[in-house]
Amino acid sequence: MTILVKQRDVSRSISLSGVDPLISRILIARGVTSVEQLDRNLNRLLPYRDLSGITGAVQGLYAALQEQKRIVVIGDFDADGATSTALTVLALQLFGLKQINYLVPNRFEYGYGLTPEIVSVAIERYQPQLMITVDNGITSCEGVELANKHGVQVIITDHHLPADSLPNALAIVNPNQREDQFASKTLAGVGVIFYVMLALRAHLREKNWFQEQGISEPNMAQLLDLVALGTVADVVPLDYNNRILIYHGLQRIRRGQFSTGIRALLQIARCDSTALTASDFAFKIAPRLNAAGRLKDMSIGIACLLETDFNKALSLASQLDQLNHERREIEKDMQAEAVAIVEKLHLEKEGLPSGLCLFNPKWHQGVIGILAARIKDRVHRPVIIFTQENDKHLRASARSIAGVHIRDVLANIVARYPSLLLKFGGHAMAAGLTILKEHYVEFTRIFDAQVAECLTPEMLDRVIYSDGVLTDQQLTMGMAEQLIQAGPWGQCFPEPIFEGEFSVCDQQILGYRHLKLHLQVPNSRRQIEAIAFNVDLEQWPNHRCQTVYLVYRLSINQYLGTRKLQMIVEHMRVRKRIG
Repeated sequence: MTILVKQRDVSRSISLSGVDPLISRILIARGVTSVEQLDRNLNRLLPYRDLSGITGAVQGLYAALQEQKRIVVIGDFDADGATSTALTVLALQLFGLKQINYLVPNRFEYGYGLTPEIVSVAIERYQPQLMITVDNGITSCEGVELANKHGVQVIITDHHLPADSLPNALAIVNPNQREDQFASKTLAGVGVIFYVMLALRAHLREKNWFQEQGISEPNMAQLLDLVALGTVADVVPLDYNNRILIYHGLQRIRRGQFSTGIRALLQIARCDSTALTASDFAFKIAPRLNAAGRLKDMSIGIACLLETDFNKALSLASQLDQLNHERREIEKDMQAEAVAIVEKLHLEKEGLPSGLCLFNPKWHQGVIGILAARIKDRVHRPVIIFTQENDKHLRASARSIAGVHIRDVLANIVARYPSLLLKFGGHAMAAGLTILKEHYVEFTRIFDAQVAECLTPEMLDRVIYSDGVLTDQQLTMGMAEQLIQAGPWGQCFPEPIFEGEFSVCDQQILGYRHLKLHLQVPNSRRQIEAIAFNVDLEQWPNHRCQTVYLVYRLSINQYLGTRKLQMIVEHMRVRKRIG
């Protein structure tokens, strides 16, 4: 794989008045075309009325509140599903509902979504009168039918792509439904249910519900910490609407206005809440929350998010932290085995296929998604990791690269070979699927051919897009703070990346695999610290290296009350050797 660094194209005809020129250039390169698009006031959010199905969902929920129906929330086993579930429970309790429970399918027993099996469990355990799905349900036709047969109403809230037929639910709210008028198609599951609760509160206000019940009308902003966490964790594109949601969630946390559960998770992860960023959610909090769904039961994560006693929340956060350590160890072993297979393929004459499939019956079902992402990053092509579900079936997780819509690839395979996939679903960049074990070899051949139709040779090169070279005057703590404030950064609104050459003053390995560098700023006597994670120990440290070319992010390292300017290295090359 070739790594190319290209500078982002910026329209010369646009400028953002009153904005620092560097920040202006960075924002324009990400599609911002006016200063108005920098206004992150909550009143700039898209209106909930544009979501089709939301009126039916509100009417169903209002009736449930009036009659005090027994409600069960059916969540998903990832961080988006956990935050969606917690938000639904909290909001309905704030609205005065007395009987609400939640249930998350164990991925190893029931799989994903509102399956008939999980409907049966919910009915036996809670005798619900209404089920609400969050972050799932758009393809759960059989589960909804079973619920209907038992007289249980179902409201579906989801953001995944629908199939050709929709479940026969009381209401469906999903911005990705055909002909839905909601302008943002990138809401996470937690964003969808937040909008539903916004609409429900407005309806309750019109009906004088809060006055009649003698309860205070809740400020929905108090739930934005959950919305921000779930949206970042699900790696959905950060369009303008999502950035507003995340920005206000982060702001509330920085001001100390956030839930006890998130407070406990931040303490376990050693995150400073007063300077929290979206990347902290992505790399420090979400993995700990996701670990419960990967290895055990996401109910632990939801319980942590709902807990109001800090010591109890801290105990639950500690359990999540331990599960995350276990997940890392499992992943490390799986990755070593997968890399060995990939390197063997590299040595063979035919080399790597366009679409790479790897299989090991012992690989952990809850970790194959992470492994697919790791191997995809290594070989820069679509990857599917298979493991054994039972004697007959293989379960898989897929990850893709820009330009190859992985769910569409799988849909095309189904159209041509209807019996090959038993089930599948997902997004452009990630998907899950199940096949018969006996079809594995045939599937690998067909998947490779299907991906090859989508790929061009240039797409197999990894391209890092740079925002240019920073001057000595720009390599400052003040600029790093401005960059943080210009966020939140994330999927499709990437954090700024810069490039440059620096003299190496010192280098050392930290924590076995991380390289810490002290670099001299060009045209200056100043030194700046840089950290490169998970370096190749056969190449680094390189004490013959005098000058290094870096592609990096500008950051602020905060530790024990001190703040220090730091570069986070994305890519580096030796520029000069001596001797």
